[in-house]
This record gives sequence, structure tokens and C-alpha cells, in this order.
Amino acid sequence: MTPDRVRGFHTRAANDNGDLVSPPHFNAALRQFAKHGLSAAQSAHDQAITAFAAGDHETFLWWRDVCRALDRRIGRKLYDRDRFDAC
Repeated sequence: MTPDRVRGFHTRAANDNGDLVSPPHFNAALRQFAKHGLSAAQSAHDQAITAFAAGDHETFLWWRDVCRALDRRIGRKLYDRDRFDAC
């Protein structure tokens, strides 16, 4: 099989979130990871919860999306919280 044909099978990496993360959130996630290492997603989650408790919805949304960029599973919990509390 030729290299060109092999490249055609996988257009994206298995862990590529594609268009799910905006460039500003992606950059913030990288900074968050540089600062907190493997606990970066949990730290972003905690920041989002703190903002949510304070009633700062804009900051909550920011940290929710940064968290999702770092860990989709933890970020999904924040989406569920936002949907539940919006009702």
C-alpha cells in the first residue's frame, strides 16, 4: 500500500476534538495544563463551580469550555449543570 493511500484512511487523530474547542479556549487550556499539570481539568472544573456559585455566568461559561478542552467527561458534567439550573 502506498503512503498516500494510507494517509487517506485517517484524516484526524483519534484524540482530536476537531472543532469542539475554540482557539481562545484551546490556548487557555494549554496555559492551564502548563500551570497545573495533570490536575488542570479538575482545577478548571473547580474554577467553573466557583464562578457558578458566585452567579458569574460568563466566567462559568469560560471555565466550562476550558475544562471541556482538557477533559471532555468532566466538562460534560458542567454542561449538564448549566442545563439543569437554567430550567
